[in-house]
Amino acid sequence: MKFTAATSPETPFLMAMPIIFVFLWSTGFIGAKLGLPYVEPLTFLATRFGICFLIMLPVILFTKTKWPARWQDFGHISVSGLLMHGGYLGFVFLSIDQGVPAGISSLIVGIQPLIVAALAGVLLGETVSRRQWIGLLLGLVGVFMVVFNKLSLGQGTTFGMSLSFIALFSIAIGTLYQKKFCAQMNLKSGNFIQFIAAGLYFYAMSLIFEDGNIVWHGELVFAMGWLVVVLSFGAVTLLYLLLRTGAAANVSSLFYLTPPCTAIVAYFLFDETLGPVSLLGMAVAVVGVALVNLKAKKAKTA
Repeated sequence: MKFTAATSPETPFLMAMPIIFVFLWSTGFIGAKLGLPYVEPLTFLATRFGICFLIMLPVILFTKTKWPARWQDFGHISVSGLLMHGGYLGFVFLSIDQGVPAGISSLIVGIQPLIVAALAGVLLGETVSRRQWIGLLLGLVGVFMVVFNKLSLGQGTTFGMSLSFIALFSIAIGTLYQKKFCAQMNLKSGNFIQFIAAGLYFYAMSLIFEDGNIVWHGELVFAMGWLVVVLSFGAVTLLYLLLRTGAAANVSSLFYLTPPCTAIVAYFLFDETLGPVSLLGMAVAVVGVALVNLKAKKAKTA
């Protein structure tokens, strides 16, 4: 699985980027599991992106940061941030807060690579081969098998599950939008603009729908720090680098590996069990992702 720029020499870090991304992204559940008992979801996310802004501000001020050349680029970056952060994170958190089991929400959002692959040809001019389609379907089957024992179809309201579908389309459209309009953005200024857009969005929404109460428990502090450093600065940056150097369908297929990786992390941290169906599902998901990315690898070595 290779996501390297044609003009850059391949390095161990570039080769490891997909693996690092999957691991970091899969740990996002830690923030929700530890933090949400002490703060409402929109307030949680507004605070998270406010902290991201405060951390990035001195970096922006004291470095020669390259800003977008055109005003419309500011707009594109902001829209992408609202889709990737505001739409995806916001509606996933709200869905779970409405009582939808995390397994069902994960399965709904797990359809994302199929939507991206279906639209990548029309919007980005990318071609998805039959082998890649098989891999995408296998990946979805693998995700279902991993979360199967966590599914409880009697839980969660129709409204709550509809929020997960909004999150699904937000991350799918956001991935395509980022690839088409923002792939070459400066990571420092681009992330800073997106933090502002997402932070203002969540702050306004929290004022309308929530009380804004926060109980600063140690678990919340840890969760907030984890989401800021590991997710906002680590995983998101790697995602944008992968989209810069790889096809959208290939990069999106990596999301199939996050539920299996999350299950492994939960096993070690929270003693959550891994049944034989989940273990088999992990293997199926890995095979699916490998099939999606096999063609790109051959093309580079031919």
